[in-house]
Amino acid sequence: QVQLVESGGGLVQAGGSLRLSCVASGRTFSIDAMAWFRQAPGKEREFVAAISGFGGRTYYTGSVKGRFTISRDNAKNTVYLQMNSQKPEETDIYYCARRRSTSGSAYYKEYDYWGEGTQVTVSS
Repeated sequence: QVQLVESGGGLVQAGGSLRLSCVASGRTFSIDAMAWFRQAPGKEREFVAAISGFGGRTYYTGSVKGRFTISRDNAKNTVYLQMNSQKPEETDIYYCARRRSTSGSAYYKEYDYWGEGTQVTVSS
């Protein structure tokens, strides 16, 4: 059974940093693309970043480029999202997602497995 468990969310001041982690289980981790999405109440899930299987390529939504970094440690079955210079409008629930493909995608419907999410609150 595939599971994704996020951690690392919390409260941070504007301009601060957090690192999210997502531990995966249930199938060979290294071949699957992984991603982070975020969602506010009443809004559609928004793409943040993705990393291809084997970690060769990364993808970011424009608003986080240069501030957020997605990475993976295949030995630990873990994907990370380092978030720097955070903004209050980035207060959301952040979700880890896994795709049965080596190619990353920004479209949430192309991901097969999801974590339960971790709350990130950025105070002004």
